[in-house]
Amino acid sequence: MGNIMNIKSMSPSAIAEELGARLKQARLSADLTQAEVASRAGLNRRTILNAENGKVQLENLVAILVAIDLVDQLNLFLPVQEISPLQLAKLKGNQRQRASKSTSRNAQIKADEPSW
Repeated sequence: MGNIMNIKSMSPSAIAEELGARLKQARLSADLTQAEVASRAGLNRRTILNAENGKVQLENLVAILVAIDLVDQLNLFLPVQEISPLQLAKLKGNQRQRASKSTSRNAQIKADEPSW
């Protein structure tokens, strides 16, 4: 297994730089140039360079991962968060059961009614 980051001791900038370095290594392992990845991702080479330095917009990162066939890694990076039964019960307790009466709407309806 590769090196594991001690994330708790790293700044957000340092983590981003490490992820960029890993992105670069993945590109090199796939035997692709920055220009090839850029072409596949529909981006420019400068965007790939910035990503490898830890400076990338999320949508561009996803495009790069697709281009180097690593988009499945996103499931490991940030797995789907399941809602616990306790959280679900709390959420259901706050759900509206019916529409509430609007006092201004009711007043408008009464004002439009004929007076006879």
